[in-house]
Amino acid sequence: MKSIRGWLLAVVAAVAVAGGYYAWRLYDGPGLPAGFVSGNGRIEAVEIDVSTKTAGRIKEIFADEGDFVKAGQVLAHMDTEQLEAQRRQAEAQLKRAVISVDTTKSLVTQREAERESASAVIEQREAELDAAERKLARSEQLVRTNATSQQTLDDDRAAAQGARAAVGAAKASLAASDAAISAAKAQVVDAEAAVDAAKAAIESITADIDDSTLKSPRDGRVQYRVAQPGEVLSAGGRVLNLVDLSDVYMTFFLPTAQAGRVAIGTEIRLVLDAAPQYVIPAKASFVADVAQFTPKTVETEEERQKLMFRIKAQIQPELLRKYIQQVKTGLPGMAYVRLDSSAEWPDSLTKALVQ
Repeated sequence: MKSIRGWLLAVVAAVAVAGGYYAWRLYDGPGLPAGFVSGNGRIEAVEIDVSTKTAGRIKEIFADEGDFVKAGQVLAHMDTEQLEAQRRQAEAQLKRAVISVDTTKSLVTQREAERESASAVIEQREAELDAAERKLARSEQLVRTNATSQQTLDDDRAAAQGARAAVGAAKASLAASDAAISAAKAQVVDAEAAVDAAKAAIESITADIDDSTLKSPRDGRVQYRVAQPGEVLSAGGRVLNLVDLSDVYMTFFLPTAQAGRVAIGTEIRLVLDAAPQYVIPAKASFVADVAQFTPKTVETEEERQKLMFRIKAQIQPELLRKYIQQVKTGLPGMAYVRLDSSAEWPDSLTKALVQ
């Protein structure tokens, strides 16, 4: 009797093993028909830190944790008293630089007038030199016939020599005027550069003041309030942390044989543990080209099957906007992937499909 009972148990076990193998071949996972695979993961979203550009004190924060915010919405103000003072100082420097430009331009005009005067003096001195040289030539002829005295000749020579020196001095004065004009023009360039520098300083400070009003870069929800009003933050200090609810996805892992059949755009359906009555449509937006975790040695086919690749299932932005109030990150769930495009989705993943 015991041998018969043992034989029956062996038959039942064999049938169970055979049935299990057949079910595994047919479903490739619990409850899934052929052509489908699944993996577990969590709902994630792109996180954005709203941070300060420059060091300063937080004056006001207008958003709390859990608040939904729109792109461009003002979230916080930094204290700008010191920046406002710096801008007033830069504006005063700008006025001084503008006045300096006018002054140096007037100086250039003055130096150019002095040059014209020096040119006129040269012409006058050259005329005087010409007259002195003509008089000297006559005296030299007259002294040969004793028609004039030696003293007169000496006086005419001295006068001619003095006229030559006067011409040289006038030319030197003209050269000095040219140098003065060049120096005055250089001062104009320097003053205009000071104007540009002051304007740039004002623009930079104004940009810092504008950046002291922290705005939301995208639509999203405030996840964390990292700092509080009155705190002093360094440059880049975080004030708020947002989640971009227009970029929500689930990350899960599949082994080599399955991941190799997932293409970008492959249809995926998500079921969250917190709301199993709903099926969320998604598409594969990323398939890792490198295994995320690997055995120490990969030598056999069996070992290679242990390689796991990361898959990213992206939820459509239109669907997210429609149910924005219900979107939450961190929720665990299952991702079901259709590897065979001709396979029909099971009723359990079709009837409750969110649209």
